[in-house]
Parts: sequence; C-alpha cells; structure tokens
Amino acid sequence: MPHIISSPSRTGSPIAPSNGAASPPPKASPFSTIAQDAPAGLVVFLVALPLCLGISLASGAPLLAGLITGIVGGVLVSWLSGSALSVSGPAAGLTVIVLTAIATLGSFQAMLAATVVAGVIQVLMGLVKAGVIGMYFPAAVIRGMLAAIGLILILKQIPHFMGADSDYFEDMDFLQFNGQNTFTAIGIALKGISPGSVLIGVVSLALLLLWDTKLIRQFGWARKVPAALLVVLTAIGLNQLLRNVAPDMQVRPEHLVKLPVVSSIGQLFSLMTFPDWSAFTRPATYGVGLTVALVASLESLLSVEAVDKLDPHKRRTPPNRELMAQGAGNIVSGLLGGLPMTAVIVRSSANIGAGGQSKMSAFIHGLLLLASLLFLGSVLNLIPLSALAAVLLVVGFKLTRPALYFTQWKLGYAQFIPFIVTIVAVLFTDLLKGVGVGLAVGFFFILKANAEQAFFLNHDTPDLQPGTLHLRLSEHVSFLNKASIVNALEKLPAGSRVILDGSQSADIDHDVLEVIESFRLVAAERNIELELRGIRQVEVAGH
Repeated sequence: MPHIISSPSRTGSPIAPSNGAASPPPKASPFSTIAQDAPAGLVVFLVALPLCLGISLASGAPLLAGLITGIVGGVLVSWLSGSALSVSGPAAGLTVIVLTAIATLGSFQAMLAATVVAGVIQVLMGLVKAGVIGMYFPAAVIRGMLAAIGLILILKQIPHFMGADSDYFEDMDFLQFNGQNTFTAIGIALKGISPGSVLIGVVSLALLLLWDTKLIRQFGWARKVPAALLVVLTAIGLNQLLRNVAPDMQVRPEHLVKLPVVSSIGQLFSLMTFPDWSAFTRPATYGVGLTVALVASLESLLSVEAVDKLDPHKRRTPPNRELMAQGAGNIVSGLLGGLPMTAVIVRSSANIGAGGQSKMSAFIHGLLLLASLLFLGSVLNLIPLSALAAVLLVVGFKLTRPALYFTQWKLGYAQFIPFIVTIVAVLFTDLLKGVGVGLAVGFFFILKANAEQAFFLNHDTPDLQPGTLHLRLSEHVSFLNKASIVNALEKLPAGSRVILDGSQSADIDHDVLEVIESFRLVAAERNIELELRGIRQVEVAGH
C-alpha cells in the first residue's frame, strides 16, 4: 500500500459558500419579508443614529454630513448593492483620513469633491473586477475580525453605559482622538460615573436580555415589538421621571443624542454643504480621492465578506457590484454634503441580529434617518446614550461569543493562530491594520500548506522494483514548493533507488527544475540511483 508522506489539506483557503448551509430564500417581492425587515430596520436606525453623528464630530465635519451619508447608504446603496443584509454609512475607519484631508485640502467643501472622485474610482474598480480580492480573505481572519469588533464594541460602550464618556460613539481605534486608549478610557469612566446613566443602562440591558428569553418570546405580541424600541421608550420615560423626582440623577445633556433640529425643508437646504468645484482642478484632490477609494473599498469588501458569514441563508455578495454600489453612494453623498461611506459591520450585524431578511431593512433604516432629520429631532434628542450603549453591548457579545473561540480551537493551530492574532491586532491598532497583520499570518499558513503539497513519496509501489522510492510531483509546482522539495531530496538515504516523476505535472517552476538538476549532478556521489520521468534538464550555474 503506498505510504504518502506529505498530503495535508489546505488551511485558510478563501471563503467559499457552504454546501451544507441553509438554501437562500426564493426571490419574491421586497415586501414579502416586511414583517421581519421593518423591526430590524428600526433597530438599525436606533444604532446608526448616534454613530452617524459621532463620526461627523470625529471627522471635523458638520453634524449633518454623517446623517446624509447614512440616508444615502440606506435609501440608495441598499438597492444597488448585491448584499441582502449589509448596511452602508459613514465609517469610523475613515475619520482620520477625512480629518487630515480637510486640513490638507483647506475646507470640507474640497473634501466633498475628493469624495466624489473616490466614488468614481470605486465604480471603475468594480468595472475592471478589482473586487475579486474580497474572495481571498481567509475564513479565520474574517472570524477574528468579527470577534475583535465584538470585543471593541463591549469595551468602547462601557464608558457610554456609565455616562462618563468623552469619546465619540463609534470610535473603533485603540488610540482615541482625545489622547486616551480603549482601556484608560474605562479607568477614567469609573471615576466619573453618572448614576442616572448607569440606572438607565442597567434597565435597558436587562430588558434586552429578558426580551430574548423563551418566557417572553412565547407571546405573539412580544415577538412583534422590537426590543430596541422598547428600550428607547423606557429609557426616555425613566429619564423624564428622574428629571421630576430626582433631578440630580437625570442624564446630563452631553450624554443624550444630539440630532440637529430642522424645522423646514428650507432650513435643511441652508444647513447642507456642497462641493467646491474648483477643487477638481487641484491634483491634491485626486490623491485624497484615491486614498479614500482604496481604504473604503477594502473596508467594504471585508464587511460584506463578514456579513455573508453571518447570513443565516449564506447568500453571497458579488464583490464587483458592491464596489460599484459603494462608488455610486460616495458620488451622491459627496454631491449632497455627506461623508465617505463604506459597508459597515456594526450596523450590518445589528441588522442580522434583529432578524433582517432582505435589503428592505437597510432601506427602512435610511427612511427613518431621513424622517428623524425632518420631523423627529426634538424627540430623538431625549434618548440617553447609555440605552443605545446597552443595545451595542448585546450586539458585541453576539459577535464574540465564547463558543466561537472553542470552535476555532478545534479546527487546529493553522486556523486558531490567525484568528487570535487578528483579534489582538485589531484590538490594539485599528480595523485595517489588524486585518493586515491577520492576513500576513493567515497567508503564512497557506504558503506552508502549499509548500507541503508539492509531492507524494511512495514506498515499495507494486509495479516498481522493491526498495524503490517513487517521488511524484504534484500537478502544479511553483517556487513556493522549492524549500520542501530541497528538504525531501536531502533526506533521501544514500544507496537508494529513486524515481523522480514529473510526468503528471502540468508545469514545474524553473527554480524547482534547477534544484532537481543540482540533485541529479550529485546523486552519484551519494550512491543514489536516480531516474527522472517527465522532467526536463536545465543549466545550473557553476556546472
């Protein structure tokens, strides 16, 4: 029986749809799942509202800019994208780029022009099918990114939960714009706890957990009421109660939602900012646009890949269509005075967790953002941030459940190490840098596995002379396989008979051919009888 020394299965390969996953639902009217999508859209809206405002603040842009981006992402990009569940809007990962670009270009209006340029570049990237890169993110790295985002959400929301936050609501970087980091911010928050915020946060968290139990879900009416809506209404009522019976405990104004209050369409247009058209004549605008396009595209591809992993129906998002959808969104956002956008994992995971089934949930969230801007500003400004922090704490826990870590551990070190490295790197840097480190580690294991698949070594094959070693090369032998072949040839015992067989190989890299030729030249010195099959000889320097 042939004994195969080296034939490991490949690890960390690009993510592929699971054959055992649930089948995608049949195509139907966008309204066929409205019963699930409407509550999910409401939850995403409640999560997205403070995030849009916080990112505007951190980017040095008008508060209205983040809302415009969220509206465009929900109303327009949701339908252009091929993803059923991803939600697009302003991204925390672009805040530093936008803040720096405003200073470099001289105004936010010039930054809007760069956003339009970024959108055009993204559309072109989609047309030339650059989205294929999204198919090559190893599964372990994607899972690590999701788990890291879950941990960051939990850590970042603790100060908001305690009413002692000084950072904006969706800062995902370890080093914050106020000079603190994720852990020192928690320490500082512990010294400035707001009793009212903590009370509302605890009640909100308890309601969220209780609403998800079988005890409550057994009632049909309870399944129709989104837990996040109940939490928001309870939080507003509780804070108004504190205002009347215990004024010292009421949530301070800086820890409430701060939505611009617009009283008319005319006032809305007067608050909007439009591009500086002269910026299109300056080369710096195109440099910024290229930077935004590349970073936003990578974040979007990472996000939709992660959303596809979370999708219960395991639907696949066409990456090139996603790039074009994001590009169209950035063109419109830039023209209307919005920030650059990406597909965003936090809002998307909230959508999935709330039971969203189709694009309609993201669209509804966009409509609600628009309605809130036009009609609900004064009401929404009563929402305590600690209640919304409770919602994100639950979202974060669902992304980083302990079971995920046990599952990755059982898959072996080649899956677990990239997973853990990605988590640590994202946690202590930012999303793109952390994923970059995870990819480097993941690709190391991929290359290692590929190198070990270069050949099959058989002992005592029946149709060969006894004692013959048959080393058969695989179908494709690249320079990546060079090291393993060198090691295998060096370990061949002196005095053996060896058949080095490349007859079934479609191509053999020149570097490997040189290694084989070098071995052929010295085989006699090691008393090795060598036969080459299907391997051409090449010249080796020095011989």
